[in-house]
Amino acid sequence: MVVSHPEQHRGRWRPRLDRPALVALVFGLVGVGYRLVLTLYTVPVSNSDEATFGLAALHIGQGRERPVFLYGQHYMGMLESYLAAPLLALAGPSWPVLRLPVLALYAVFLYLVYRLTRRLYTPWFAVLVVGLLALGPERVVRDQLTVVGGRPEVKPAVLLMLLITVGLAAGSVRHRRPAFALFGLLAGLAAWSDWLILPYLAVAALALVWAVRRELFGWAGLLLVAGFVVGVAPMIIDNLRAGPGEDSLTVFREVSTKAGPLPPWSDRIRGGLLDGVPLAHGLCPVDGCGRGQQWFGLLYPALLVAAAALALVAYRRAAGTPPAESTPRAARVGPVVQLALVVGAALTLLSYVRSPLAATSPLDNARYLSVLQLSLPAVLWPLWAVAVACWRGTVGALGRLTGALATAVLAALATTTLVVTVLFATSGTAASRTEERQARELASALRADGPHEVYGDYWTCNRLIFNTDETVVCGVLDGNLSPGQNRYRPYWRQVGRAARPGYVVEIDSPMDRRLRRLLADRPDAAPVREVGGYRVYHPDTPVRPWR
Repeated sequence: MVVSHPEQHRGRWRPRLDRPALVALVFGLVGVGYRLVLTLYTVPVSNSDEATFGLAALHIGQGRERPVFLYGQHYMGMLESYLAAPLLALAGPSWPVLRLPVLALYAVFLYLVYRLTRRLYTPWFAVLVVGLLALGPERVVRDQLTVVGGRPEVKPAVLLMLLITVGLAAGSVRHRRPAFALFGLLAGLAAWSDWLILPYLAVAALALVWAVRRELFGWAGLLLVAGFVVGVAPMIIDNLRAGPGEDSLTVFREVSTKAGPLPPWSDRIRGGLLDGVPLAHGLCPVDGCGRGQQWFGLLYPALLVAAAALALVAYRRAAGTPPAESTPRAARVGPVVQLALVVGAALTLLSYVRSPLAATSPLDNARYLSVLQLSLPAVLWPLWAVAVACWRGTVGALGRLTGALATAVLAALATTTLVVTVLFATSGTAASRTEERQARELASALRADGPHEVYGDYWTCNRLIFNTDETVVCGVLDGNLSPGQNRYRPYWRQVGRAARPGYVVEIDSPMDRRLRRLLADRPDAAPVREVGGYRVYHPDTPVRPWR
């Protein structure tokens, strides 16, 4: 497919986009601009998970640390921190600056999904896909804009890998050996960043093997392996140095099995399909899906089956009558990649519903299905194909009815996503902005007047440290005032050495009530002040009940 072609104009080379490319460009610019505004206002709201990535980026920029995995973990790669480190080194701690690299990754994702969809299907269908992905309520933009590891970078990586596969099979890649090395590098980086992408990496690798298997026995195969080793090298080195039980596979397995006994398959499938799939595709507000929004989850398995059937039919047709100017493998690579997208979605969904969290906490864990956006072109293609056949008048009465239904489904999908996005943009950002303002007020007050060593809960501490550029250091306690999840141990040790540490707790939280009971008989029990929804305690003598 030709997206643009060069035009000579007064001695200058200028690309001229065709009409679908222009419309897709407008949709893409709207999507990026919308997310840029959200980024500048720190919407969605920041949290301590994101602050941990931000603190790691500060440490990287200062040359203090070279983390491989998220502090306190052994399986979540830190590529986003490395991307943000140069910016934070120049600008200092700032949520918009921290999020700029993932915003850029979203723009790359839109461009690549348009290129791949246009290559595999049709130009105007690619425009539809870009238009849907340009929309986004809170659940969707949270995965695209917050620096919490993995998903923003692995999706562009997979798309570029599939485009490389198509180009290699079609013979349109001039420098083939570097392309193999790049494929391997992207696969390695994605595997290091987020293991949730492994199903897509597997099907992308199989598509490459199918497309160019003979070349893999030479230099191309060696470069592919070398690129993968370079990309995944941080994880390999860290695991070689890890102590017993601290390797990535062991830790990840323990985390995956901590959720408790497995609920019935019916509950997990219901949570995965009726809540997870619509939330991941932007059809529901962040607080859950109503019955009128769960229909896409019910339809999703049928669309996967239909997409797989269409890909197999296209493969057989291409195998029987390849174009005269193409090799048989070049003619069939499109259906193979389409099938890879279908299988990747099916494996991801199956992996998700195997977890008890799909049933017990579907709203909080729908983020693990955000990679299904990679397969949106394949999933929607059966609807588009039937609708187009209907409106062209190439089918009978039953076909026209089916096409009208397909058109209605596409219209309902676009309308629902648009409505939920508009509701979020117009009325759903107030709570985030209020919470963010309170967090900044707290940081400014403690930075100016102290105390500079405090204890707090997990969702307060690292965000407070980032907001104060480590001027205030916080140790994490749980609700029982015992040591909690301290991801970066030096902070805990620094607060532990403080002669007079303070406490920062949300007003009337369980930690606040427990602390007030603990200090009830002390003359210094009164809080120093209340700031931005928090109470700041600063006893004259240290209070550490866990010792």
